[in-house]
Amino acid sequence: MGFARTCSVALVGVEGVVVEVQADLEPGVAAFTLVGLPDKSLTESRDRVRAAVVNSGAEWPQKKLTVGLSPASVPKAGSGFDLAVACAVLGAAERIDPHVLADIVMIGELGLDGRVRPVRGILPAVLAAADAGYEQVVVPECAAAEASLVPGVSVLGIRSLRQLIAVLTDEPVPDEEQHEHGRPDPLLAGLRLPGTGAATGMHSGMGAAQHDRGHDLADVVGQRSARTALEVAAAGGHHLFLQGPPGAGKTMLAERLPAVLPPLARQESLEVTAVHSVAGLLPPGKPLIDLAPYCAPHHSATMQALVGGGPGVARPGAVSLAHRGVLFLDETPEFSSHALDALRQPLEAGHVVIARSAGVVRFPAKFLMVLAANPCPCGRFSQRDTLCECPPSSIRRYQARLSGPLLDRVDLRVEVDPVTRAELAQRDARGESTQTVACRVRAARERATTRLADTPWRTNSEIPGRELRSRWHAVPGAMDEAERNLERGVLTARGLDRVLRVAWTVADLVGHDRPDASDVALALQLRTGVPRGVPMALGAPA
Repeated sequence: MGFARTCSVALVGVEGVVVEVQADLEPGVAAFTLVGLPDKSLTESRDRVRAAVVNSGAEWPQKKLTVGLSPASVPKAGSGFDLAVACAVLGAAERIDPHVLADIVMIGELGLDGRVRPVRGILPAVLAAADAGYEQVVVPECAAAEASLVPGVSVLGIRSLRQLIAVLTDEPVPDEEQHEHGRPDPLLAGLRLPGTGAATGMHSGMGAAQHDRGHDLADVVGQRSARTALEVAAAGGHHLFLQGPPGAGKTMLAERLPAVLPPLARQESLEVTAVHSVAGLLPPGKPLIDLAPYCAPHHSATMQALVGGGPGVARPGAVSLAHRGVLFLDETPEFSSHALDALRQPLEAGHVVIARSAGVVRFPAKFLMVLAANPCPCGRFSQRDTLCECPPSSIRRYQARLSGPLLDRVDLRVEVDPVTRAELAQRDARGESTQTVACRVRAARERATTRLADTPWRTNSEIPGRELRSRWHAVPGAMDEAERNLERGVLTARGLDRVLRVAWTVADLVGHDRPDASDVALALQLRTGVPRGVPMALGAPA
């Protein structure tokens, strides 16, 4: 009787569980039994592993074979267990020393010819292995760069099963045929999941860098109020609502926001990369995402496409793909009310919890939300002219599609006016560039980080209201007008806290030690849309 064991990782959302893969050989009729709650793709690994072992030059044991995945109570899904199953079988057959396999984590799918293909979720799987104390990981060669992002783990990238057998048995490692330069490598197909980004507006390689090319804030003509709100949103992580007629520049502003945000810190980059790796959206040539992601789902997206879920294993939605970045909802009233109201919980908690019969999945979802909407169905409603032909009842119904509780969680609300002919014809109408605004945003973030150094928060939008009122006070008398708005019902208690958060962000941008009356007035104006007699420009005039 032969027995061997090695390890692999089962992913539950973006969190991994180390699974011990055990193989047992007994005398009897040749059979292959796989136990331990495998799904359909994992059950089919019996045929893939057998063909891969035979085509790699090893002998398949003609005995009763039982492969167990422990702990058996955890559901296992995907083809990433193939490599561990094959090595455990070869260890039980004494082709490989079983003691060598015991402390190695193996992740990868096997082709029938023995080639090792990449799978989704390499980074979170290696992170789980490192947290469990394992120091050696075997992954497909094309995913080795992604796995190497985890410190303290020795990563071995292999291209075929025969190479791994040679390494584990101290035999000469055979050379594998490399794909021709300039032609696509079929093994890279496992890093991308076709169709995942279609409903979310998030495609492979889409990030702040892509939007930065040819997209500069200097291209936005006029819109001083909207540009100021965009800068405040980037500096403090505040949610933004842009309302205005078609063609006024709402989408232009949203597309330029990711480039204004500071680069991601190391831990933030790992979080974002892990989510994109699980979703199958990680570009093969860029294993680490270090810029703020940008996700713009179509208004026909379902609630599952926004917050995550779907049949079978729950997958991350748009709010998770926009983690540490920007979620842009264009034509927001056209989204279903159920989908929009599902955003309330992640906006407050910073994560999404999806309950399924097989278990509970938790995805990170700390994003900056930008809403854009027309003022009415035809888009021409304005206080300045009478071009709109929509009846008042239709306008009320259209604007009521955005629920009060959702808008109460939005810190900044700005009216985007149409650009006039004079502004377009003006030669010096270009405003500040993205680089100028990004430098000011970075300086404001540094001030906030210094102030919040001994706390778990890094931006003003993350500070709880109770802590904000008790530890960081505005200048005496600065909040009087905001408190009067609370008494009149213009602001809710949550709204008052959000005004104070925005006031702190404005103070960081202009260099004040504490928010004064002008900072609070600007925050109130951005919150309510009611003019307070304060200038809207934080930098040079636009």
